[in-house]
Amino acid sequence: MPIRLCVFDAYGTLFDVAAAARAAAKEPGAEGWAARWPSLSAHWRRKQLEYTWLRAVAVTHVDFWQVTQDALDWALEAEGLNDPALRGRLLDLYHELAAFPEVPGVLDALKGQGLQLAILSNGAPQMLDAAARSAGISPLFDAILSVEDVGVFKPHRSVYELVGRQFGTMPAEVAFVSSNCWDACAAAAFGFHAIWINREGAPIDRLFGRPAHVLHDLDALPALLAEG
Repeated sequence: MPIRLCVFDAYGTLFDVAAAARAAAKEPGAEGWAARWPSLSAHWRRKQLEYTWLRAVAVTHVDFWQVTQDALDWALEAEGLNDPALRGRLLDLYHELAAFPEVPGVLDALKGQGLQLAILSNGAPQMLDAAARSAGISPLFDAILSVEDVGVFKPHRSVYELVGRQFGTMPAEVAFVSSNCWDACAAAAFGFHAIWINREGAPIDRLFGRPAHVLHDLDALPALLAEG
């Protein structure tokens, strides 16, 4: 069955989740903590993901914006940074995360191949809309889908079902692209043609599905999908 729709995870796949802390560290007044921005960013991202999984298992859903704030509060405390102004600035920057450099060209190429494009993300709708507008890629997507429509985070099966509900596709007609290996594995188990963007060169997760392809970044995606 040919691929007719390409669905992207957002954070870490299209948008650089380290961009907020990196940008804040370059601003005036950041000299006291700037050298620690990679650690702060890593703590923030790790707790952000952990909280989505724990809330899904415990059936205590809040939207991703609340999770993002809770994770940042933990990260700031872990780094010994009690600075409300820094907290506010980091959260503002999270709405303006930069897309990875190859993203606009890759999306243009995929549209040129006749594929429909969508985002499927844990992100709250307002977060996703803001990030896509800031990156200048909103017009390229046929839909931006959020887990808020089902009230549970990935990798719950009901999240992946949103794609077929929106587009009327069978799972085998969908290429699903994520930089989170656990997400790509779950999407593969659901029946999507899953592609893991392994930017860090990490080992593959030992889970209940396995992505069909592993790429270092998005550059090779149009050629891969053109092969059918």
